Amino acid sequence: MSELQLGLIGLGTLGVLAVVVYNKWQERRHQKVAEQVLQRNHTDVLLGADSQAPDPRFIPEENGELPVHHEPQPDLKPARYQEPERMEPVLSDESFDEPQPGMSGMAVDSNDVFQEEMPVTGFAPDRATDGESSAKAGFASVSGNEAMISGAATPPEAVQRANHAAGNDDIPPSLVSPAIDYVASFEFVEAVAGDRILDSQRQFLSRISKPVGWAGYNERTREWEEVVDSGRYKSLRVGLLLADRRGPLGEADLLTFHGAMQNLSEELMAVAELPDRDSALDAALALDQFCADVDIQLGLNVISKGQVFPGTKIRALAEAAGMVLDASGRFVRSDDDGRVLYMLANQESAGFSAEGMKSMSTHGLVFILDVPCVSHGDRVFAQMLDLARRMAETLNGLLVDDNRQPLTEAMLEPFRRQIAQYQSQLAARGLPAGSSLAQRLFN
Repeated sequence: MSELQLGLIGLGTLGVLAVVVYNKWQERRHQKVAEQVLQRNHTDVLLGADSQAPDPRFIPEENGELPVHHEPQPDLKPARYQEPERMEPVLSDESFDEPQPGMSGMAVDSNDVFQEEMPVTGFAPDRATDGESSAKAGFASVSGNEAMISGAATPPEAVQRANHAAGNDDIPPSLVSPAIDYVASFEFVEAVAGDRILDSQRQFLSRISKPVGWAGYNERTREWEEVVDSGRYKSLRVGLLLADRRGPLGEADLLTFHGAMQNLSEELMAVAELPDRDSALDAALALDQFCADVDIQLGLNVISKGQVFPGTKIRALAEAAGMVLDASGRFVRSDDDGRVLYMLANQESAGFSAEGMKSMSTHGLVFILDVPCVSHGDRVFAQMLDLARRMAETLNGLLVDDNRQPLTEAMLEPFRRQIAQYQSQLAARGLPAGSSLAQRLFN
């Protein structure tokens, strides 16, 4: 091959290489220009000023994989509610215009056993202060099963519509009532078995400290009833109690309940209506404040004159008066429907027990009337007072005030007026003393 041919081949090879290099250079240059043109250096008018910030959901981790995205969870701490010291109502001299000797206040929990021998004639049970607020958002005023909360506590229109759904006005308030409950309403396409409904969110609802009520509409009987495993329901109401003696409903419990109800709706393919949570929290605080203002218990004391009261005699007298020893160590007098009217407790530390009554003795007894939980409180108080007097006479004891001074009729009259006053306030709020609503609130 001649030198001319070799030279031409070399020039052709160099030309091909030059074209390849040029094409690569052009490709890189156009890529840079395209990136500059497509780069967004201005604010997205739809997404706002933060649109330029990289989305943390799509920043790869060190291994090059996209991280699993989790939606931010709400802060469950109810920070906006303060915890002021609550002043409970007491039977004191300031409650009336004229002086009232022998009356004072003592905080007593309904499950406590009396630890002191000092007699008590009037006391108010404690209500828990967790999550309480001094802000009064409005008191509950109810008529029938309709709740009308003033101010910020007004229920949303969706809840009001749900409360007037088919047969809803006939729901027993002992199960669910918008007057004292946060009510979730469900409508199913087809009837759902009761056991499936109750088991759906059992694990989550078990974490809630407030009672949950279940009411289902029985298509066969055309009545609302408590949801049972064997039943089938197309309409469902689930109520979370807004307040009890432990205090108002907290934000953490409400969030848990709200999430569980959403899950139940998705799992059982139901149309659900859930009230506004902030309004429910305001209503809970207002309702709890009102309950604290009227939540009192009255006590009448029978003390010995020196000799102790034998347990066998106490039991015989109590049972003769129709009282029954309960699991809490107290003798209880109930009405024909099983609702407690008043109780008899040991003033000393030990409670009563069926086995121990034969050998026990005490220096004092106390009769207890839970004012919000008893209808016709004046009549029940008269019955309790009559029994206390008879037992004091039979046991050779004294009916006394908290200063161990014998109770006179003049001292007892303010008690009767206090009972009428507080029960009138309950009735004015649509929560009559002794009703199923009051029983649930003051449990």
